Amino acid sequence: MQIKEFLLKLHLCKGIGCHGEAKFWQWWQTHHSQEQACSLTPDQILNFVSSQNQKRFLADFSSENLQNKVTRHLTQTKILAICDPEYPQQLTEAFMAPIILFYEGELALLRLPLLGMVGARLANQYGEKCLATLIPTVVAQNIAVISGLAAGIDAMAHKETLRRGGYTIGVIGTGLNRYYPKQNEALQKYMASHQLILSEYPLDAGPKRHHFVERNRIIAGLCETLCVVQAKQHSGSLITANLALQNNRNVIAIPGRIDDVLSVGCNELIAAGAKPVLNSQHIVEEFLI
Repeated sequence: MQIKEFLLKLHLCKGIGCHGEAKFWQWWQTHHSQEQACSLTPDQILNFVSSQNQKRFLADFSSENLQNKVTRHLTQTKILAICDPEYPQQLTEAFMAPIILFYEGELALLRLPLLGMVGARLANQYGEKCLATLIPTVVAQNIAVISGLAAGIDAMAHKETLRRGGYTIGVIGTGLNRYYPKQNEALQKYMASHQLILSEYPLDAGPKRHHFVERNRIIAGLCETLCVVQAKQHSGSLITANLALQNNRNVIAIPGRIDDVLSVGCNELIAAGAKPVLNSQHIVEEFLI
């Protein structure tokens, strides 16, 4: 078994999780050649599995069910592994880089300058107006917009980019054949055919709360600059911003009224040192430094 297929098997196996997968990959890079066939036994991987999950991992690793899942994903999905030359360099250097990504669409979009745009799911007209004002110049500079295909700012950012004829990438928290929220099904299908959809999760995987926190680290790792458009205090968008800062990415934010709960997070980011975005040039110049 070659390393890419082994990484897929490891990724689909119960019990190891993305933390263990990242630790395994760091160890593998140090001890093995990427061209070498992987003949590790499950016992050799237990160091990367938490003690409470080791029995679960061992039971699944050699199961027929796991091999069937591997075969299904090899035949029914497109797979980008961390050992592939197409895997983005900036993501390999990010916190807890995913060892496997499933995708639909054009991987070439990952070679463009990438602007992450995140914000509130209950975004209002102010957020929508900001995106309509800022995105046309971003598109004109051939900068791709990456977001999470969630309700609110995410969907608005994808749609405005498409409306302006630009490139956009969605990182989702479900399997590629699931749609969450349901209202974005048509948007996700269109982007899968004409843009790029990425997911860490296997086919049929539904939306779970921890998926979206894990998804955020991928957005934060892929982008060169992250723009927070609207965000409540202690929101998921601020988690993404903190992850981006950990990855030494530029974090910028759109200011808002001090009495608007959807602007508290952005205003606090700015108070802590994030660059305020007052016009589209403030975004574009982040890619010229």
